[in-house]
Amino acid sequence: MQPRVPARGPVPPGSTPSGMSKTLTRRRVFQLAWPIVLANSAVPLLGLVDTAVIGNTGDVQDLGAISLGALIFNFVFWGFGFLRMGTTGFTAQAAGQGDSAEVRAVLGRALILSLILGVGLIVLQGPLARSALGLLGASSSVEALTREYFDIRIWAAPASLGLFASMGLLVGLGRTRDVLLLQLLLNATNGVLDVWLAGGLGLGVQGIALGTATAEWVTFGVALLVSARALRSERTDAEPWWPLERILDRARARETLGANADIMVRTLFLLLGFAWFTNQSALFGDDVLAANHVLLQLVSLSAYLLDGYAHATEILVGRAVGAGRREPFDQAVRLSTELSAASAAALAGGVLVLGPWAIRLLTDLPPVQVVALDYLPWTALYVLLSFAAFQLDGVFIGATGTREMRNASVLSFLGFLLLSLTLVPFAGNAGLWAAFQGFVVLRAVALGAGYPALRRARFRTEVPRRG
Repeated sequence: MQPRVPARGPVPPGSTPSGMSKTLTRRRVFQLAWPIVLANSAVPLLGLVDTAVIGNTGDVQDLGAISLGALIFNFVFWGFGFLRMGTTGFTAQAAGQGDSAEVRAVLGRALILSLILGVGLIVLQGPLARSALGLLGASSSVEALTREYFDIRIWAAPASLGLFASMGLLVGLGRTRDVLLLQLLLNATNGVLDVWLAGGLGLGVQGIALGTATAEWVTFGVALLVSARALRSERTDAEPWWPLERILDRARARETLGANADIMVRTLFLLLGFAWFTNQSALFGDDVLAANHVLLQLVSLSAYLLDGYAHATEILVGRAVGAGRREPFDQAVRLSTELSAASAAALAGGVLVLGPWAIRLLTDLPPVQVVALDYLPWTALYVLLSFAAFQLDGVFIGATGTREMRNASVLSFLGFLLLSLTLVPFAGNAGLWAAFQGFVVLRAVALGAGYPALRRARFRTEVPRRG
């Protein structure tokens, strides 16, 4: 997808495009990344609080219902993660152009789409719940409790999706500390309400669902206020606060929908890849399945941490593309990748050193511990190799190269299938882990192959440096 033509003229002489510094440093990249790293680290705590509260106030059926309900919503909401990623790319480009009216229009389009999709999920809650529960195959008692959880929490769908859009705006503007504060607010509000509703009032599963849904609505409301403050500080034009003509412009709406559709397909195939890994793990018995699940938690935690640098890349690349400046683009890619590679190496080393302790923390089952320890080096290798795919995702999101992201995800998934079907019959779980390495490497290779063309397309005509 080609970046839009700037809505206004060139950046005035002597100015810098919307917050772009003349010289990018590793310190600046880290300043953008570390709040996202902490915010991402706090994401799993949301589910842990729910689990801890119900685990101490309910029974095993309640705990199972919370687990399955959270799984359903994680899958659904992750599928709509394009609302965050797409908004970030378009916002950063508009900010790089110095087009503050378009920044507001990007948020307007994202919020409208969030509302439509959120209301759609509420309207379709019956079929969605029946389909999800049918696939999960829980007992009748757990299924009934899960449905209670689902029927309450689904009413926060517009808020959850709207929060994605607001956070996408804030990331695109480089306000990563605001994103961290919003994530902490969400976690704190959810924790307090869970303890009060489920523990204090004895509402059980319904209390957990109500607490989480309320926390999402409260955080979304605060996110709108924070976004409005950010937009006021960025405003440099005389256009209406909500430029409806821009928001409803058909060409821009199609551009937004096209980019979001590409990212949704990309995310779907990533989910399918992890689902296939789990499916194949089950072929080797319960111990291997459980061990691979434990190791995936280490992979997930590392991914949350490395994603901080990808977010920083989205911001800096998007602004450089919007400003039509190749030099800061190249700087952003190089410096963020250096920091991400170093962090990936450190995390891989941490997995090897601290992995045995983490495995014992996550499971007390000796057979599972033994298998997990055997395949821990594969986990460390995956963490080490994964940074390239993360960084390239950041580049392509910032440059709104969503079609390339979609294609890379599809190709890497097909490659993963082929590798696993080839290696698993001969090498068992080791073959599956080898194929899993191929999954993330192939995605990086596919994106890397498209990088030169993306760079050329975005900088056919570079805005000259103005002194």
